[in-house]
Amino acid sequence: MHQTFDAALEINLLHANQTGADHNRAHFDEWGITCLNIMSSPGAGKTVLLEQTLEALSSELKIAVIEGDMTTELDAERLRKYNVPVIAINTGRSCHLDSKMVAGGIHQLKHQYNPTDFDLVLVENVGNLVCPAEFEVGEHLKVALLSITEGEDKPLKYPIMFQQADCLLITKIDLAPYLEVDISRIEDNVRQMNPHVKIIAISAKTGAGIETWLDWVRSHIAKPAVAAKC
Repeated sequence: MHQTFDAALEINLLHANQTGADHNRAHFDEWGITCLNIMSSPGAGKTVLLEQTLEALSSELKIAVIEGDMTTELDAERLRKYNVPVIAINTGRSCHLDSKMVAGGIHQLKHQYNPTDFDLVLVENVGNLVCPAEFEVGEHLKVALLSITEGEDKPLKYPIMFQQADCLLITKIDLAPYLEVDISRIEDNVRQMNPHVKIIAISAKTGAGIETWLDWVRSHIAKPAVAAKC
């Protein structure tokens, strides 16, 4: 009985969250915005990826960031240096952003700016390899990061994140010569979970793969909606 109740409660929570996510996505669609949900475990390189993305693309695209963190605005402050709107959301004890939290971020964005001016919203989720993948926030695409320092087996041990991802970035590949890790095995394990995911191996230190990532982002901007705004 207790187990059945817990399962029903989880289903209700996910259903309510999905309804909110659909509502958020409708706003993004109305405004001609592409939203990417960036997810990984702590320390995989989400924030430095966003730094490099903002540095490269903020001159050609109008970008805003919704920054999720449990307690601080440390990452948000790093991203504000790139002169883009950064809306910080502290989740407290929650290990992920949900659609209601992101709706609050969208409300702030709408209150402070004309949302139709934006092309791209980047959501940096809380560092966690499990929960963020289960709670949509209104994104059009999910981006997962996996550092080679985390090991080759993580896609098999934490499958939901990799099953849900539209793009998987294998990060810190500059460390490969110093670690007993096989990047091709990581890719094979990811493919077992998600045969169609786009996989890009990158290094923030050397810049390897970054331009491929930027091209992937550019290719998913809502061009028809953006053109309609002109």
